Parts: sequence; structure tokens; C-alpha cells
Amino acid sequence: MQKEDVPVRALVAAVQLPSVSDAEFEASLMELRELARTLGFKVVNTIVQKRASFDATGYLGVGKRQEIREYIEHEAMLSEESGSEGIELVLVDHEISPTQLRKLELETECEVMDRTMIILEIFHRNARTPAARAQVEIARLGYMAPRLREAAKAAGPQGRQRSGVGGRGAGESATELDRRKIRDRIAELQLEIAAMNATRDTQRSRRQQRQGLASVALVGYTNAGKSTLMRALTGSEVLVENKLFATLDTTVRVLHPEGVPRVLVSDTVGFIKNLPHGLVTSFKSTLDEALDAELLLHVIDAGDPGFERQREVTNQVLAEIDAHDVPRLTVFNKIDSVGDAEAQAAHEAALRAQYPDCVVMSARRPEDVAQLRQRILAFFQRDLVEAELHLPWSAQQLRHDIFTQCQVLHEDADEAGALFKVRGEEGLIARLRAQIDAL
Repeated sequence: MQKEDVPVRALVAAVQLPSVSDAEFEASLMELRELARTLGFKVVNTIVQKRASFDATGYLGVGKRQEIREYIEHEAMLSEESGSEGIELVLVDHEISPTQLRKLELETECEVMDRTMIILEIFHRNARTPAARAQVEIARLGYMAPRLREAAKAAGPQGRQRSGVGGRGAGESATELDRRKIRDRIAELQLEIAAMNATRDTQRSRRQQRQGLASVALVGYTNAGKSTLMRALTGSEVLVENKLFATLDTTVRVLHPEGVPRVLVSDTVGFIKNLPHGLVTSFKSTLDEALDAELLLHVIDAGDPGFERQREVTNQVLAEIDAHDVPRLTVFNKIDSVGDAEAQAAHEAALRAQYPDCVVMSARRPEDVAQLRQRILAFFQRDLVEAELHLPWSAQQLRHDIFTQCQVLHEDADEAGALFKVRGEEGLIARLRAQIDAL
């Protein structure tokens, strides 16, 4: 029995195909180890094999599967002598078929989790809102459905076809019954999500119409520092944790200190290489914040040597949700993790040479955050116009609206009322002028 506070010991197994470079392969393995750490697993070894293709029955070749089994048995002997825990999990760095997974489990006598299952488990643990939980359940059910047949084989006669009464139709196997239940449950969850999305869209539309807010969405690879940047930009308390997918639910706050126009900032779920397609689909309502935003802040970990690959992954996912045309500002975060001041300056110069319009910063440095805030406001102020508004003394109740919705450049007064020189959106100024005239 697993001792309390003792992490589950796991072994990583992976096949490197000819089309995958050594650098890409190692980056993927490092990412898988980080995913395992997020779940609380301790990776004790990594066993890899170069093959022209995956083994159709067991993912890895026969010899490599035998090597893994012998290693696990050796670790079990050592653990018995020392009183520690042996290896309980084999983590596979690809999504594998139900047949391959069952074969690996039989031959290694360990539970096997492929990359998709690991990500689904992280999403399941971290989902907080009803919408996120429903979306995760759909993805998990979609993953389970094609694997029921192999589970039935492992269970023995219970999975075989037999007739019955009640919920099961004549000749319907237990596996078919389970699949039907999964289809029904997915349909039920999709209806619930559609209702929640409709309510959310209505609330968001009313909020933006009422407050005249612009919108910015933070997008990027998981663990790029988006939550830390979100907290710095908005002065809010949002979860900041050094784990992949620490937050799944969209967080929306107002840019602080407030400017003109007021800007809504939303965080989104982090992207990752080989994100299961079912999760891209089921989390589209979360990523819709990126699609609806007027500006995307593409946050990249400046200190990660594989940031270019991560940038491409983010761009691919944005293209999948048709957000590739949304204006984008590239933000290289965590520059303070690169090294000393000299190393940071050299790395920043190289980034600016390659990406001339980018922002290089650390979310932990207030002066960097202030500069990014000015870049955001400058984007939304590019189409603002200057105008004069005369507010009679009898209409001073609109004074608050002028100051919150416009940038007041100058204020003067005469016997009839106050005269404001303002900068703001043309349509908003027109509405304020109409309200003044109606009083």
C-alpha cells in the first residue's frame, strides 16, 4: 500500500521515430516528466527505443518490453530489501491504442498511462467550475469509449455478449451497453455546456456594452508565467503555481491601474505539444476568450531553450480555433531566469533582433509590468479621438461617466457648467453627448 506523502514511482518509456530529431525528442520527454511531476509522480528512469514505426501490438519492440519488465522486477527486489516502494507506473510519451496499452500492462505487470491519459488526469484534478468539469468529463469519456473492448477482454467473460432484460437490449453486450451510456452522458453534458456558454456569452456581452471595456487575452504555453503576469497586470490574487496546467478555468480581471479605455484581461488554459484533440475541442469555450479578445498577449518563457517549438504549438492551437487573425503582441517573460545582468542583456538583444516588436520582461519587475501596461493601453488608444464636452451644472450626475469612460485632458468651468477636453472612443463620446443633450 502506498505510504502517505510518498510519491508514486514511475518509469518513462518512449519510441523515437526517424522524423523526430534528438532535440525534439528530449524536449518531449522533459515535458512528460514535468507532467508526471504535476501529478505527484517520481520518474526514476527513462527507457527509449529508436524505431521506424511503433510496434502494432505493444508500442515498443519485444526486446525493449522485456528490458522494461526486467528493470521493474529488479527495482521490486531492491525495494523489498530496503522497505521502499517499487515502480508502479509506466508512462508512455505518445497516445497509444487500447491493444498496445493492454499488451504493455500484461508484459510489465504495471499500470500504463499514455500521454493523453496523463493530461486528462491533470485536467480532471484541476477543473474547478461546472463548465470546466463538464468539458473534462466529455474528453475523458471520449477517451474511454474505444478502450472498453480491451477492458472487457481483461475482465474475462463479463465482457462477452449475452442477452438480458432491463436496460440492456437483446444480444447487447456489457461493452455495448457501456458505450451507449457514454454516448448518452456525452450528449447530456454537451447540452449542459451549451446552456452555460449561452449564459456566459450573454453576461459578457452585457458587461462589455455597459462598461465599454476592451479585452486582452493571455495565451501561451503552460508554465510560461501567464498567471504571474495576470496578477501583476491586474493586481488580483490568482493562483500562481510552478506546475503544468495549474489553472484551467478562465480568470477575467480589469487592467490595473485603470486607464482609458478600461481593459479586461483574461487568462486562458495553457497550450502543450500534442494536446489531445478532444481537449482542444472540449475546451474551446475556454479558448473562446482568445477568439473574442481584441488583442492577444502571446506569453513565452524567455529562459526556455525550446521556446521556439512552444511558440509554434501555441500558433497551431490558435489556428485551430480560428484566432490566428487576432492582433498579437509577443511577450517574452521570465527574462530574469536567464542568468546574470550581462546574460539577460545579451539574450534580450538577440530576441529583439529576431522579433523587433516584442516585449522582453519579467512579471516580477514592476517597471517591466508598467511598460507592458502602456503598450496595451497604446494599442487601444490608437483610434481614440479628442473632443470637448460641456456639462451643465444641472447634469453633474454624468461627471462620473465622463471620468470613467474617457481620458480627461483638461477641465474648465463657467457660469453654465463644466467644460471638458477629453479623449475617448468616437461612439462613446457621441453617446455621452446625446445623454447630456437629453437632460
